[in-house]
Amino acid sequence: MSSSSARVRAADAPSFVVLNGASRLLSGLASKAVTIVTYALVFAADFVLALLNLVLPEKKEGEVGPGRGGLWPEYRAPDFGQEKPDSRCSCPALNALANHGILPRSGRRIPFQQLTRVIRETYNFGPTFCFFVPWYAAGLLGRSYWADSFDLADLDVHNGIEHDASLTRDDTAHARDQGVPAPHLVEFLLAHASGPPHDGAPTLTAADLSEVSGKRRVNARAKNGQFSLSAFHKMFGSSNSATLLTIFGGSLPDLRALLLEERLPRGWAPRCRRALGLTFAEFNATVLRIEAGVHEEHDVMMWRVGRPRALAEKMEEWMEGKLDSAMGMGAGEALRSDSGVFVERKDE
Repeated sequence: MSSSSARVRAADAPSFVVLNGASRLLSGLASKAVTIVTYALVFAADFVLALLNLVLPEKKEGEVGPGRGGLWPEYRAPDFGQEKPDSRCSCPALNALANHGILPRSGRRIPFQQLTRVIRETYNFGPTFCFFVPWYAAGLLGRSYWADSFDLADLDVHNGIEHDASLTRDDTAHARDQGVPAPHLVEFLLAHASGPPHDGAPTLTAADLSEVSGKRRVNARAKNGQFSLSAFHKMFGSSNSATLLTIFGGSLPDLRALLLEERLPRGWAPRCRRALGLTFAEFNATVLRIEAGVHEEHDVMMWRVGRPRALAEKMEEWMEGKLDSAMGMGAGEALRSDSGVFVERKDE
């Protein structure tokens, strides 16, 4: 009898089937238990950090991250033309780290633990946030946070971290490469800024981000036959938006550099200077404010109620990348000068 035949017969034996099934079940239960305990420890620790942040003095301005004093490592745009192109993902903040050499410039073979350290140092997120996000990503990819590495593009498994109705990327059904921003969507987002001026330009607010998110979801649902956006990914999208406020302060010059070039401007520093970094507790307050302000069910009407049909159609074309930047900005000016129809309709 050959050894392969013996192995086949052993695998068919009832005792083997029972033991194998029990082993797999116990392994799955152990994994679930570890996940539950990790969640509990992370959020308990985060609560403590949030309390300590209330009493500890903030870090001094210019003393956060690898760009202390505003001097960031050299920026180099990714090289997609080489035999093994640089790897980038749908997250501008992570791509910027690679473009500045804070993460490997290739965007490849990045240890998950290194990502924890770099996010902490560069953006001043709290240690709980900086551990949890890479740990969650590792689990999503079926890898070990403690031992494995990843390429940035690995993060773009659809409906994992990457999702439809992004404010800076076309949907995967229309753009397979999520490592490259969609300039028309970025300009559409920035054109909605209505907050107090900073560096000579208006700033983005939570209300602005809610409004753009609603429009983007309605448009994506109408134009993408494969559109999907779960409640989890809606919250995740609002988490991405919250970063534009909590870390970048809604500043248009800074966000234009980040979202279009994926570059950290000279002199930039994180707006959050909490001693122990930005915690989930503080961050999620902004996330919830943005998501609570999204009114998708009204946004179809908001395109056309109280404004010329030509303007409504032009705004839709801009969001879909069918207008050049100058024409789109003209539509944006018309939007900002409109008599509050968006807000009024939402209040109804």
